[in-house]
Amino acid sequence: MTRVIHTGDTHIGYQQYNAPERRRDFLEAFRSVVEDAVDDDVDAVVHAGDLFHDRRPGLIDLQGTVDVLRTLADADIPFLAVVGNHEGKRDAQWLDLFADLGLATRLGAEPTVVGDAAFYGLDFVPRSRRDDLSYEFDPVPAEADHATLVSHGLFEPFAHADWNTERLLSESTVDFDALLLGDNHTPDTAEVCDTWVTYCGSTERASASEREDRGYNIVEFEKEVTISRRGLPSTREFVFVDVELEEGEGVDRVQERVRQHDLEDAVVVVTIEGAGRPIAPAAIEELATDRGALVARVNDRRDLPDEDEAVSVSFADPDDAVRERVRELGLSDAALEIDRTVREDELPDSNVRETVERRVRDLLEDDDAAFDPAPERDPETVTTVADHLSDTEGENGDEADTTSEQKGDDADREDTAADEEDDAATEVGSPEGNDTTEQAEETEPVDEPADASLGDFA
Repeated sequence: MTRVIHTGDTHIGYQQYNAPERRRDFLEAFRSVVEDAVDDDVDAVVHAGDLFHDRRPGLIDLQGTVDVLRTLADADIPFLAVVGNHEGKRDAQWLDLFADLGLATRLGAEPTVVGDAAFYGLDFVPRSRRDDLSYEFDPVPAEADHATLVSHGLFEPFAHADWNTERLLSESTVDFDALLLGDNHTPDTAEVCDTWVTYCGSTERASASEREDRGYNIVEFEKEVTISRRGLPSTREFVFVDVELEEGEGVDRVQERVRQHDLEDAVVVVTIEGAGRPIAPAAIEELATDRGALVARVNDRRDLPDEDEAVSVSFADPDDAVRERVRELGLSDAALEIDRTVREDELPDSNVRETVERRVRDLLEDDDAAFDPAPERDPETVTTVADHLSDTEGENGDEADTTSEQKGDDADREDTAADEEDDAATEVGSPEGNDTTEQAEETEPVDEPADASLGDFA
């Protein structure tokens, strides 16, 4: 018999809610899985993708991951994995580095045999490129009685699926006994074409919609393939406070419900529905943190009328403001000339300093008092740089408009190309069970395509 742990979607490096403690939680959850593997003396740990939260994990995340993988290596337990959509790069993958260090095996079309089971891998493939997949795998070795494919994506028949499982199984050159999958954070199992298809779920809650306990699968290959579930009780507690407000109820009722829970070191998610009065989330979140919560978030799902009155806001014309201030200063003609040189766009920024210094020297050589305050004169007779610019804008308006439109078109084309390159990185929302996280607080620049899936967090 061959017995393995099937895990995935560990998302190491995710600093959820901008809390460093949550970043550590994701690594520690992975460590818990590995410690269970060593304690149970399993034959392998199989990871179905999204080991890291993104393709640029921090050094501390890499060091922590190497430390955990060394625990497996010291116990002579192989770590078999595929690449998910969150961590995938265009060139070499992090798994390749770990393989070079002797800490991991990146699964692919060639089988890796553990006991009597042959494991194959299929990395995440963007939906736009799946039509070109041939699903060709090397033959199953004679010493293997079972064949298993490990992959990352949203496979049928589960929710939000966009990958045809029946086509994969029918076109594959290998008759698989099981598909061990990652990407969907909700654990589930189904049978498709006499093949077990299973998601292990995530090891930490990557979004407030993931209310079920976290864990992983135990897969046993004997005469038949059996799949069982094991929880991770050591993950950080999430306290979900659901409040249905009646007409006339408000913050007092919500606070009353929050006080009914033990919040020490927990992530608290308060969801408000129903009717009632408008509520400021800050008051609820402050109460929760005062009672020991690590993080508190309020989701007010009520559709309340906007009672804010319309506010009229106006802004002074900046050119008028500059013009008025310069006139009030009573600058000399020499000073006004320098002002014009600095403010106009005729000189490149890199040349302004040198040009101004040279002109000041010339003016002072001609007249030591060139920069003395000007004698009092009617402000309307003073011509400032703002006046000068307003005169020239009319002359150059048509040309500027044409240039601006051309630049705008170019920018639009660049944005469109970038969007296509990223391949719809946010096209799936965040219903329960999705690979969806509260990521607004830490968005990084992306120079590589990361196709949309439940791995894209909201």
